[in-house]
Amino acid sequence: MNLSLALDFVLMFAGLAGFTLAFYIYHCKHKKQPLVCPIHGSCDVVTGSDYSKFLGIPVELLGMAYYTIVVLFHGAVIAQAGVYTATVAGVALALSGFAFLFSLYLIWIQAFVLKHWCTWCLCSAFLCAVIFVLTLATGSLF
Repeated sequence: MNLSLALDFVLMFAGLAGFTLAFYIYHCKHKKQPLVCPIHGSCDVVTGSDYSKFLGIPVELLGMAYYTIVVLFHGAVIAQAGVYTATVAGVALALSGFAFLFSLYLIWIQAFVLKHWCTWCLCSAFLCAVIFVLTLATGSLF
């Protein structure tokens, strides 16, 4: 297995992990169940704040959509190597870069506006960073 293919599998797994995490947040909010915050954070404060929506859309739904795109994109690249052109690589990089910057914005909101931390949100931000860095790496291998 070459390095590029291995990175696509890792990216697909990161997308699946991100989707699962975003779905967990969505499920708890939808069922009005408290989030279990592993490091004694304030997940419910963060996910219930005014900043938990962007343009009226819950952030966790945006996350689910983004992570689904990551999984489908890298699944397609694994299944059909010819799909990965320079244009497609540029779109993947732009999308992952936007998601990474948006996650940095949300971390800033937690730190300086809400002054509360959500462990799950930080995990999602970490996954966005991993996806962005690995997308950069796969682009450079192209």
